[in-house]
Amino acid sequence: MAEQELESAVATNDLSVLVIVLLKGVIYQEADAGLWNALLKLQARVRDYVTVLGLELVLDEAEGYAFLRSRPENEDDAAPKLPRLVTRRPLSFPVSLLLALLRKKLAEFDASGGDTRLVLSRDEIVELIRVFLPESSNEAKLIDQIETHLNKIVELGFLRKLKPGAANQNKQAGVFEVRRILKAFVDAQWLADFDARLGAYQAHLGAPSEEAGDE
Repeated sequence: MAEQELESAVATNDLSVLVIVLLKGVIYQEADAGLWNALLKLQARVRDYVTVLGLELVLDEAEGYAFLRSRPENEDDAAPKLPRLVTRRPLSFPVSLLLALLRKKLAEFDASGGDTRLVLSRDEIVELIRVFLPESSNEAKLIDQIETHLNKIVELGFLRKLKPGAANQNKQAGVFEVRRILKAFVDAQWLADFDARLGAYQAHLGAPSEEAGDE
């Protein structure tokens, strides 16, 4: 009996740690294997716990990440709506476009059947979005603007800036890993409609005001 009580106490403590970490952000398998294994073991209890908070657990074992998001609202549900624990953050149009382009690049990368990590230099990312931006004679200003957008995407957790290695000749350009959690936020259906939206993106970014919202 004492052994069972000890196991229960350990599990309860692990549950508390898991929920606290998930409320703060994403759990990655590669970052903390022990925490990840605890989550796999206790995921049913985590799901039950966060349901009370109006949240749901998104866990992708194949990609190795887990996070919490607000549960979809049911219009037929007469229960009072709960305040949102996970807030929505509006993004500027260039940031939204960059996320879409990176997601498309990740889909093409996966289809090639190569490595599991998509790593891009800043210059490569600049070329992805350059064709959608108005022509500018000020190259330095353009690079600075894109750098600002990249920093925002790093902050959101969809890119990870890597330290320059010996293989990186241009140490100032920056190298980024596209985090696979991006697949959970830009879904396959949205991606399927992406090509049809590119014309609208170009028209929007060519307009006098490039911003579509506050960051």
